[in-house]
Amino acid sequence: MSSNPKSEILNPKSASPARRWFFKECGVGLGAIALQSLLGGMIGTNSASAAPAFADPMAPKQPHFAPKAKRVIYLFMAGAPSHLEMFDNKPKLAEMDGKLPPPELLKGYRAAFINPSSKFLGPKFKFARHGQSGAELSELLPHLAKVVDEIAIVKSLHTDAFNHAPAQIFMNTGSQQFGRPSFGSWTTYGLGSESQDLPGFVVFSSGKKGPSGGSSNWGSGFLPTAHSGVLFRSGGEPVLFLGSPPGIDRQAQRDSLDALRTLNEKRLGAVGDPEIAARISSFEMAYRMQTSAPELMDLSQEPKETLAMYGAEPGKPSFANNCLLARRLVEKGVRFVQLFHEAWDQHGNLVADLKKNCGDTDQACAALLTDLKQRGLLKDTLVIWGGEFGRTPMVQGGNDGRDHHPNCFSMWMAGGGIKPGLTLGQSDEFGFNATEDKVHVHDLYATLLHLLGFDHTKLTFRFQGRDFRLTDVHGQVVQKLVG
Repeated sequence: MSSNPKSEILNPKSASPARRWFFKECGVGLGAIALQSLLGGMIGTNSASAAPAFADPMAPKQPHFAPKAKRVIYLFMAGAPSHLEMFDNKPKLAEMDGKLPPPELLKGYRAAFINPSSKFLGPKFKFARHGQSGAELSELLPHLAKVVDEIAIVKSLHTDAFNHAPAQIFMNTGSQQFGRPSFGSWTTYGLGSESQDLPGFVVFSSGKKGPSGGSSNWGSGFLPTAHSGVLFRSGGEPVLFLGSPPGIDRQAQRDSLDALRTLNEKRLGAVGDPEIAARISSFEMAYRMQTSAPELMDLSQEPKETLAMYGAEPGKPSFANNCLLARRLVEKGVRFVQLFHEAWDQHGNLVADLKKNCGDTDQACAALLTDLKQRGLLKDTLVIWGGEFGRTPMVQGGNDGRDHHPNCFSMWMAGGGIKPGLTLGQSDEFGFNATEDKVHVHDLYATLLHLLGFDHTKLTFRFQGRDFRLTDVHGQVVQKLVG
């Protein structure tokens, strides 16, 4: 190495500034630019309420065109609900109960656990038509039946994965690989958030356990970490370790944060790493949430009639409480709220578990739609209900279970530009394959992004030398779903 530092300035092959010298000597300038861009007017202020004047990563942004939906509530039924017991009535399957499937139906088919030639299992619950739309729903869903004209049911979804973790990650990120940004992260990346005191993307979890795909379902992947989902608890402290330690009052907390911010700003100026700016922003958000989050989570403020409508009980964690909290969050400007309810993997005990699962969720889902509509929020709030795949028409677990099934499953959506009262798509007479108006996961997300005002091919982020997007290189907008 030369003793003359100037000899490192030029690359002898190109006679241009060497990369190492450039980052070493120009880091302060780049860091200042990055900090100013990401934090805007927050720099140099000591007020906890000070908001970035411009270029805050979570500041509201304009999409590509006028959106029909401004916010999203995603009710994710992790474990995969049985479309055959809830949405897709198949009289022929009932007739074939206990009989072997036709060989041609199973050609090339791969099941997760069962022998594909297992016998058919007829539907376990009765169906009836409801509302002016005449949509068919199972007796398991009496509350949803009352608002069925508000929703669109899609019976022809299909996916690429048939085990839970990869299928959940695929459904939430558009890829079976870990490390891709979730739908919620893409949404806040494109739209920002309208809340300064709460995260733009909030996650709740209920049911027997968390989702198989874990936090990858709401992670930001290679997007800035400011766009990751923040997991809230529906009981006790909303976010773990959010409160100040004993003996630390509000002013001491503010002084500590100011000192940390000064150190972080100096480090950012030296290395220009945008993640340091994200860290500064997250500390400020956590400080504001110490006041805003507990107030938000206090459901005792809600009228008794509202609590009864949802079936919510203050202080008792439940999916119903989470649905009510979702409404409260979007009212306060949170852009994306996702509720995971992991309870739907019925390889056995199908009848009893479905009764319980629907008992835990049906009333609250219907109440959420009713509540949003009464408040004038449903028209521009996109509500989505569904899991990662369907269940096989063939039996598993004696005579009371179904295996994983990627070829066909059902979801419903409402509000935010979705055409209400629509039933889209058909499956074959056994509910095995989607046959009409087929909707792939990539098509679903192309459509959802369209409702949020985005051309899904243009909402991209450059990473590892190419532009990535939620729909990868696939996806077509399902125009029939758009109201």
